[in-house]
Amino acid sequence: MGHDKKRTGKIKPPAQPLVLVGLMGVGKTTVGRRLARRLSLPFVDADTEIEKAAGCSIADIFEYHGEESFREGERRVIKRILEGPPKIISTGGGAFIDPETRTRIRARALSIWLRADLDTVLKRVKRNNNRPLLMGTDPKATLRRLMAERDPIYAEADLTIDSGDAAIEKVVDTIVAALSERAAGQAP
Repeated sequence: MGHDKKRTGKIKPPAQPLVLVGLMGVGKTTVGRRLARRLSLPFVDADTEIEKAAGCSIADIFEYHGEESFREGERRVIKRILEGPPKIISTGGGAFIDPETRTRIRARALSIWLRADLDTVLKRVKRNNNRPLLMGTDPKATLRRLMAERDPIYAEADLTIDSGDAAIEKVVDTIVAALSERAAGQAP
């Protein structure tokens, strides 16, 4: 019963955007949507916004314009969506790796690293064959390399939450509890 109250009880929304960061396949979009509902905040998927702005898919941007062009558009879109009232934002796996974007997120938002182990991520990304960084590669080797390169940067996020094989609601519960603890620790 206490657990249900925790889920349905009134939760004070954060005063700033919450930005979910982490490798592809860790659940940023799925968790972000549920977290937004729980906190009664809008949800914005940066990748969807990039596709709207570009008028084509991310895979097409990578194929026809290259990764650097994609990253430039990603920087502009994230800058725009960080403005305004609090919201939940899910980012692409490389967004927080970009120093300019990471600095902007630090200045305007609270970052949450959703972390999962290699096998979990591999299982999840195999369901979606539209991942530009995995096309034409050995996905497990590529993911292992990306984790080695990116995890130390993701670790700079304000909060780290394991998303592994836990149910989505459990991950959201963990985030809400961490946000409550953080808010209590910053209270005057």
